[in-house]
Amino acid sequence: MHSLLSRAVCVVLTVVCASVVTVAAQAGTPLKLKTTVALQGVEGRIDHFAFDAAGERLFVCALGNNTVEVIDLRSSQRVHSITGLGAPQGVAYIPELNRLFVANDKGGICKIYDGKSFQVVGELDLKDDADNVRYDDAKKKLYVGFGNGGIAVVNAPEGKQVGSMKLNAHPEAFQLEENGSRIFVNLPNSRHVAVIDRDKGEVVARWKTDLAFGNFPMALDEANHRLFVGCRLPSKLVVLNTDSGDVVAKIDISGDTDDVFYDAKRHRIYAICGAGKIDLIEQIDPNTYKISTKVDTAEGARTGLFVAERNALFVAVPHRGSQQAEIRWYEIE
Repeated sequence: MHSLLSRAVCVVLTVVCASVVTVAAQAGTPLKLKTTVALQGVEGRIDHFAFDAAGERLFVCALGNNTVEVIDLRSSQRVHSITGLGAPQGVAYIPELNRLFVANDKGGICKIYDGKSFQVVGELDLKDDADNVRYDDAKKKLYVGFGNGGIAVVNAPEGKQVGSMKLNAHPEAFQLEENGSRIFVNLPNSRHVAVIDRDKGEVVARWKTDLAFGNFPMALDEANHRLFVGCRLPSKLVVLNTDSGDVVAKIDISGDTDDVFYDAKRHRIYAICGAGKIDLIEQIDPNTYKISTKVDTAEGARTGLFVAERNALFVAVPHRGSQQAEIRWYEIE
């Protein structure tokens, strides 16, 4: 009897202690859920975001819904849906032009909208699979990945394509150097990272990721000369030296990552993973990294946006089963 009682007491204490540890871990996480924004009626995959700092708005590519959802962060509500799109994947908002560029998979059309009225003011025909979009504010150039291997160069004020850089496979995420002329491009179908000199308009190097494939998301720590490449096969964060292209670290991460961000202020990487986790990886030094915590999200939540000036991380949650589509807004503490 005493043995049974002791065993029962031990089980209860174990459960209580485990609960306390779980609560403590959650309380100590650097990410605190501030609010959620419902996206009622939005179906299918949700892809990439853009941010309007002055207007406090988020633009969200609802790829499977063929819309871009406009979120007012002041009221934490969706205030508009841009409809009639063809699987929008990438988006950029240029404040000085008040223009919104939306890249679509279907037909490769990049539509240009007035940022206030959301009326179409132009479009770029890239033929097929227009995807990630990046903006070079210094040179007023927009870069759009597209097709079976190209990055279009667009004069943003005129909304006109002025060039194209050829690749040997479809480009996924890419990053622009601010203090140099290079573009780092993930080419998962070719299993490497291409390095483009954008002044020359050509590939100048190809870097391998040490047998980690499915390299879709990417982030850049330009100050420390480090490139972070999220891989899915197997699930790794691969760290490359941008001076040499050498692999300096590989970190196990959660599955199905599609957005990775570098927080220069905190020396931290956020990997948003479709397995239902946000992995927080601490940069101890440029060659040393460790996962500090994993924050539970929802199955299929693999895209989002880190906004450094707001100390905020936004994560897209798609509609799956009883889980409705929404944007989760995390404060970084």
